[in-house]
Amino acid sequence: MIWFTEYWTENVGLTVKADQVKKIRSKYQEILVLDTPQFGKMLILDGLVQTTEKDEFIYHEMLAHPALLMHPNPERVLVIGGGDGGTVREVLKHSSVKEVHLCEIDEEVILISEKYFPSISEKLRDPKVKIFIEDGNEFLQERQNYYDVIIMDSSDPVGASEVLFREEFYRKVKSSLRHDGIMVAQTESPVLQEEYFSKAYREIRKVFRNVGVYLAYIPTYPSGMWSFTIASDFIDITDTTRNIEKVKELKTKYFCDSIYACLFSLPRFVQDILKKS
Repeated sequence: MIWFTEYWTENVGLTVKADQVKKIRSKYQEILVLDTPQFGKMLILDGLVQTTEKDEFIYHEMLAHPALLMHPNPERVLVIGGGDGGTVREVLKHSSVKEVHLCEIDEEVILISEKYFPSISEKLRDPKVKIFIEDGNEFLQERQNYYDVIIMDSSDPVGASEVLFREEFYRKVKSSLRHDGIMVAQTESPVLQEEYFSKAYREIRKVFRNVGVYLAYIPTYPSGMWSFTIASDFIDITDTTRNIEKVKELKTKYFCDSIYACLFSLPRFVQDILKKS
């Protein structure tokens, strides 16, 4: 057994006891799989926890379902990042979806997820799914006015992923959406990563008319409080009565009709951060 620590800041982090299962250096990053008593298997990229068997459903359900419910008929969906497959799994719970594109820069993440996280990656080889091993920033330039929903399942905004949190990138996202398209992105912790959270919200607002922020509580993510930002030009994303009857049809463990109905209820300090952004 070893002790592994992810440092959220220089003064605080998450420490778990674990057995090391796999460690490799891909073309882009160090990939580590740990087996922990508390959270099951844990996927770590460059020292940062990406997902665990214990709490992955919270993140993936909250990232995928709100946007898919708000869109009147989501048929074509793009997931950028998300090589573990959890977001793809949730997207395919919606019967209207006919085509899912997964754009993941690091193929090793997909291969390791399929081997060590089968409950998360189980839908990656579904006939509706097409996988592209490409840089998301370049991928979008080749596809205009195509997708109904684009989901940004990106890693933290450091290194190569930093570009995915800028206005220029969100404009590419907008160009790849159909007229009534919706995008949603994970936008970090408003507690421990306030600067990144605030910047992502600000950059998205420069591009889209209708923007909203919602939260979920994920134990293994910095501070436990995690944010998502959803945006559209021509859909009122604040209307969380739309398709609420369909929520009960979804097989979920965290996301439910009551959470959907009050999706944009935010603590006052988060509201204050957004006002200043």
